Amino acid sequence: MQEILKYLKDRGERLDSEIATDTGISLENVRLHVSALSARGEVMLCQSIRFNNGKRTEGLLCRIAGYIPPAAPGRKSKAHLKAQTQT
Repeated sequence: MQEILKYLKDRGERLDSEIATDTGISLENVRLHVSALSARGEVMLCQSIRFNNGKRTEGLLCRIAGYIPPAAPGRKSKAHLKAQTQT
C-alpha cells in the first residue's frame, strides 16, 4: 500500500489501471489496496468513465486525500495577485 501512496504523491491523480500498469501490481490488488486506503481516509476515490477513440473505459480515479500540489511556476492572474496582497 505504501508503494501506491508514494506513486500517487509523485504522479498525482491517476486511474487504477494506470497505477497497476506503472507499478506492476495486478489491477485486482490495486483496487483492494486503494479501497483499504480510502476506508482509512488516506486516498479519495471516484468512479470515472473516459472515452478514448470512441471506446468506453471505466475505472476508479484515485488521489491523495487532502493533498494540494504546489502552485505551478510562471505568471499569475491579476485576481490571484490581488488576493495575495490582501491577506
